[in-house]
Amino acid sequence: MAAEADAWAIVLVRQRFVHAMVCLPSGQWLVQHKPEEPVRLLTGPADVLDLAATVQHHLRTTRPDFR
Repeated sequence: MAAEADAWAIVLVRQRFVHAMVCLPSGQWLVQHKPEEPVRLLTGPADVLDLAATVQHHLRTTRPDFR
């Protein structure tokens, strides 16, 4: 699960859904959504995956369907 969280963290930052994500040696994650916002602490990889799922859900429900 940690490798998947690492991969999603890279995607979320590269696609600019979050400003920064850093994994701590404890397995916790620091996340900053925008440069001027405070840093949040995620307790582990499962929280990173939850964040990625939330972003995906938001994208699917807010963009028009082009099928």
